Amino acid sequence: MIIPPPPPPTDKAVGVETYGMTMRFGGFTALDDVSIKVPAGSFHALLGENGAGKSTLVKCMMGFYHPTSGQIMVDGREVNIASPKDASALGLGMVYQHFTLVPSLTGAENLVISRQHVPGIIDWGAEKKALATFMERMPFKLPLDAPVATMAAGEKQKLEIIKQLYLGRHFLVLDEPTSVLTPGEAQEVLGLVRAMTRSGDLTVLMISHKFHEVTAFADDFTVLRKGKQTGAGKVSENDRKAMAAMMIGDQPIATLDSRSPVQSDAKPILVVKSLKAPDRTGLKSIDIDGLAVKSGEIVGIAGISGNGQKEFLEVLAGQRQRDRGEVVVKDLPYNATRTEARTLNVRFIPEEPLRNACAPRMTVAENMAFRTFDLDAKGKPVAWISSGAIRSFAARLVEQFKVKTASLASPIAALSGGNVQRAVLARELTGEVDLLIVSNPCFGLDFSAVAEIRARIMKARNSGAAVLLMSEDLDELLELSDRILVMSDGALVYETPIATASVQTIGEHMAGHH
Repeated sequence: MIIPPPPPPTDKAVGVETYGMTMRFGGFTALDDVSIKVPAGSFHALLGENGAGKSTLVKCMMGFYHPTSGQIMVDGREVNIASPKDASALGLGMVYQHFTLVPSLTGAENLVISRQHVPGIIDWGAEKKALATFMERMPFKLPLDAPVATMAAGEKQKLEIIKQLYLGRHFLVLDEPTSVLTPGEAQEVLGLVRAMTRSGDLTVLMISHKFHEVTAFADDFTVLRKGKQTGAGKVSENDRKAMAAMMIGDQPIATLDSRSPVQSDAKPILVVKSLKAPDRTGLKSIDIDGLAVKSGEIVGIAGISGNGQKEFLEVLAGQRQRDRGEVVVKDLPYNATRTEARTLNVRFIPEEPLRNACAPRMTVAENMAFRTFDLDAKGKPVAWISSGAIRSFAARLVEQFKVKTASLASPIAALSGGNVQRAVLARELTGEVDLLIVSNPCFGLDFSAVAEIRARIMKARNSGAAVLLMSEDLDELLELSDRILVMSDGALVYETPIATASVQTIGEHMAGHH
């Protein structure tokens, strides 16, 4: 027996409102009296720093949490959403930041198994016919017979959205929907979704931290800060500055200090020649040649995740063997030993610092002293390691870099993501820095932490450090870099000075159209 898919949304966009939504976890109020109105057929942006309450609000709407108080209205009727199943029955769905598809199955198979009632024996002939009819009404064209593993990120994101529409959802929450897409893919996906809201087929609530997406696609916005609603309005009547002020309040943002141009006679600090190393699968290799980063320059490396950036970083950090080629720092061969890093003033800020740059169970003070614990004030090796010296060194850095921690003796794993990043920055940027290698420094951090961390990186550059910055956030690269290189399929395929950089061209090279 074939159970047909729910009818696709035709004129069924659903409006959702919350009234006085409050959510307490013990003594902590994550959401405090939030009322938000998302009319049917609108495209609404939900803004706020990490920890502002955005996810909590959405989880209450979707039945993952039961709010302490407050009501939810769907199409003007008060409803009780006790579980995600209830949300689905009302036509509410969510597309998560990370894909939830089964990579080894085809697009068609992923859609069919996502239904609530799947027959024990599937009649694929009939299913494919039903899917073809369904896809005719969809704005996306997708290769449903291809395994998900072979699809580009943009296609996977479209399939996630198609899946929700196939299941009959008419109100979609998009959680950071473009974090894994190229600029071109992001424009296309959001453009198609926006067209569906315009034609009344869909209502969208998008959680985003990219202002350019909000201004380009959203009709209205709501801002949360520390669980409270601090602003809302029409996007057309508010600029980025106004929205940012609602997000972070009156606290001053660290601005990027003015940059002096890169000196024409600046010496190259890092040079990479004919480097070849295996990638994670062992089936392909990364191939980097002719990369040079000068003193007082930030070279940004753009690329979609999985194009060899991680392996390149591991080679530079001494965590991956290279097959051939050389890495030269200040005219000397560099193999990433602790002694070389210390002598040549090389510093390293990897992504996910808690996993890659910390010993999670050791204390904040110990983690901050990793580079210096065995040296005296003059930089000479000590015979006896002093815990008092470690504590006073860390205390100075905690104050200087505004690291929020209950105590220097707390395990570093107890800190929030932004504070772990600040602690690692404090350790890596203290003392002489000639070469700074950074990867996705602001991933998952909130607005004010991002501004502060970018300002610190810029300060290192202005003090003469050569900075190699790998980031999947193109806005970050455009804001910080003097030059941008694109990495695709394990190689550097394109280079542009920032003055003449075109987002479109960079995006095309990121997507492999070169």
